[in-house]
Amino acid sequence: MKKFAVFGLGNFGAFVARALYEEGHEVLCVDRNEDRVNRMREYSTYAIIGDATDKELMESAGVADMDGVIISLGNDLSASVLATLYLKDLKVENILVKIRSEDQGRILQKIGASEVIFPEKETAFKIARALSNPNVLDYIPLSEDYSIQEVAPPSEFIGKTLGELNLRAKYGVNVIAVRELVPERITMVPDASFMIKDSDILVVLGRTSDIEKLSPAKE
Repeated sequence: MKKFAVFGLGNFGAFVARALYEEGHEVLCVDRNEDRVNRMREYSTYAIIGDATDKELMESAGVADMDGVIISLGNDLSASVLATLYLKDLKVENILVKIRSEDQGRILQKIGASEVIFPEKETAFKIARALSNPNVLDYIPLSEDYSIQEVAPPSEFIGKTLGELNLRAKYGVNVIAVRELVPERITMVPDASFMIKDSDILVVLGRTSDIEKLSPAKE
């Protein structure tokens, strides 16, 4: 079990806090809005009314001992900056800040944010990929060129083994896992004899441009 703090309980902050709590972690929730705090009491270890720019509150709440702190303060850039600076003063190493623009992200990273999160951009990118590549179910960028993607196998893959498909030689990609839906299980690093079913999802690692070649040809 790890310990996290979430400052700001709008939609994003509340979802993150609840997800962490349901994963079994200790979660401290902080917001100036009493209604938001009350709504999170059953989905957090501690939920308190407070200001993210109150350094004394941070100290008394023990954020210095947290495994990570998430700042989600909407459009209030000055509050996000102050909160990040105070967390750095308290030697918090893992600071994640929700941003509204890339300019905000550059500012916050310069003053010490470990990671900036731009949900609108990430969601838009995933939607665009899903619409242009319908067989791509999920996408995790690793670098500018490489990614891990969940891919629904094209019809011509069904009934063939990974050895027969030889995806590494033909496409330059590696199948690192198969998520089987029937029966529900995950096979890590499947061997060449693994036969693809129409209910399987391939977890593929490689150049993004090479993975896209797995998509059915567009007419």
